[in-house]
This record gives sequence, C-alpha cells and structure tokens, in this order.
Amino acid sequence: MNTTLDQLNGHTDIGALRPALLSICSRFGSIARLDILAAGQAGKRQALCFLRMDSAEQEQQLISELGVGRFGGDLVVIVDLHGQEVASHTAVAAQAL
Repeated sequence: MNTTLDQLNGHTDIGALRPALLSICSRFGSIARLDILAAGQAGKRQALCFLRMDSAEQEQQLISELGVGRFGGDLVVIVDLHGQEVASHTAVAAQAL
C-alpha cells in the first residue's frame, strides 16, 4: 500500500477512519460516495472502503498516485484496524460481499 494510505492503518473504528480517508482522497476532487464496511479474517479487523469520485479522471489520478485498486465500479482501499477482536457475525457479513 502507498505510504499516504499507510497512515490509515491503526485506526480503532470506522468512525475515526472516515474523516481521515475523506481528507486523503479529497485532494483528487469531490467524493461522490464513500461506503466503509467492517470485515475480519482470522481475528484480524479490517475496513473495506469503497468510494467513487465525481469523474473518471479523478478516479484514475487517485489510482495512479495512491495505488488504489478497483472492485467492480468502485475504488477500494483495505485498511487494517486495531482494537477488539472481530465479532463472528461481522466476519460472516463480510464474506457475503
């Protein structure tokens, strides 16, 4: 992951992660949508961040400069969260994606 995005790792919850991610991505333009889902695998807490920018050009710039991936029509960033272990129902919900 890009060092700019590395600063997102270590947040303890999605509420704290959202403004940090918005701040990083807003320098590329307006963010049309941001959805953050909690996920877990083998006791590791993660956040799956799906976002869309206002234009394809803004999305391409974000991909090029930050190394963000694409999943379907969305850009996706996976962030490692710290804190309590993942609840089993959260892990199951994430697998349904």
